[in-house]
Amino acid sequence: MAAEMSGHQYEEGNGTVSGEALREGLAEDREAAGKGAADGTCERAHERKGERGGPEASGEAMAALWFPEPPSKPTRLLPPLALAYIGDAVYEVAVRQHVIARPNLRPHHLHRESTKFVSAKAQARLLALIEPQLTEQEQDVVRQGRNAKSGTVPKNADVLDYRHATAFESLVGYLYYTGAHDRLRGLILQGFELLERADG
Repeated sequence: MAAEMSGHQYEEGNGTVSGEALREGLAEDREAAGKGAADGTCERAHERKGERGGPEASGEAMAALWFPEPPSKPTRLLPPLALAYIGDAVYEVAVRQHVIARPNLRPHHLHRESTKFVSAKAQARLLALIEPQLTEQEQDVVRQGRNAKSGTVPKNADVLDYRHATAFESLVGYLYYTGAHDRLRGLILQGFELLERADG
């Protein structure tokens, strides 16, 4: 199923779905997630539609994704590098919004400012700054990401920094897919603030 935009119709399985129908479906998912939390059943509307994502993913978490395409496995079963792959993209959006919120919008300036946050060294530093705030589960995700064997390391990156950056991106991907978006925003914004404060 593809994303809903401008009231057009999009593919869902072998048929099509209108933008309005997609909105209604996502609303049903949120409602189902709320009822599931209340009565302990945690029924998922996505499973009724035959979508992927596994039984652990709530309808609310899936509805919170930017696009209605859940992962092929439950989040806890996704490889750390797959979490890092989506986490890299989510974090990139956060960085771009952060720099566009500043007054200087010249492309060269935006790019230069972004590199202060997206390099492996910057991500490793950001992780070190927020790590004391992480829950036990989040620390497990970070540990798995740090230990993942990526195969190649960019020439301009320190191996240790690269592994910590991968761990950070895994955490971002995990929080994104589990629907913990308030937690995700809070950690990233806190990391930005601490990085900027440390850099004076």
